[in-house]
Amino acid sequence: MTDVRDAATTTSTNDNGPNPPGDYIWYELITPDPVAAKAFYDAVVGWTIEPQPSGEMDYRMIGRSDGRMAGGVMRLTGEMVSHGARPIWLGYLNVDDVDATVASIEQAGGKVLLAAFDIPNVGRIAMVADPQGAPFYVMKPIPPAGQEKQASDVFSVDKPQHVRWNELATTDPDGAIAFYRDQFGWSQEGDMDMGEMGKYRFIQSHGTNIGAVMPKPPQLPVTKWTYYIGVDDIDRAAEAVKSGGGQVVNGPMEIPGGEFAANAIDPQGASFGLVGPRK
Repeated sequence: MTDVRDAATTTSTNDNGPNPPGDYIWYELITPDPVAAKAFYDAVVGWTIEPQPSGEMDYRMIGRSDGRMAGGVMRLTGEMVSHGARPIWLGYLNVDDVDATVASIEQAGGKVLLAAFDIPNVGRIAMVADPQGAPFYVMKPIPPAGQEKQASDVFSVDKPQHVRWNELATTDPDGAIAFYRDQFGWSQEGDMDMGEMGKYRFIQSHGTNIGAVMPKPPQLPVTKWTYYIGVDDIDRAAEAVKSGGGQVVNGPMEIPGGEFAANAIDPQGASFGLVGPRK
């Protein structure tokens, strides 16, 4: 966690800014091999991940073709592994008060995985887990002078090279929906019947569909968030996953609206999703 994040995270909001509490404002890949991750995701998504870290810590920005940032890549160290860390994608949720949010999450049955701390000129963050064990970050960013009204746009409902969908597979869908509603103001409206797999229940932040909550399938070892990255061509991206040493574990399959989605694992073991059109 280093000050290179201020290229995107801290342009997102203040108390009166355009990203209200509960919005996703950053996404982060934690991986043991950032160089290999660059080669893989640049080819699959069309990003340009920094070839070298910008600061003292091995943290690299993920650049989009529009000149803005999609998130960051942090090296997974041996020390982190010894404390139970693994290759993973994590999302950051915007909050007004990190410490109050962490206390509320603990009271609701969640856990603190990384205690709240400050990054100078960037903001205050903490890593937490919901009551079922899914990890994520909470953050109170500090906007740079003159950029107080510039919103984070790392999430988009329809654009490639952004995260377009946030999907939680959990052992307790009802409890998870209540937890995120109470902590972050999310709502739950609408669902899709998946038969024996249960209901796929859509979730909203400030009226925007941001993802869904579903029962954890038996093949998933733990409750977890999956972030679906937008691509320009789902078949091209799926082939790039395979040729780049990753695995496509599900799909591409057609989803409501006519686009296609796939689930994949990168060569270092981090799982993610892809969504986009078939060309």
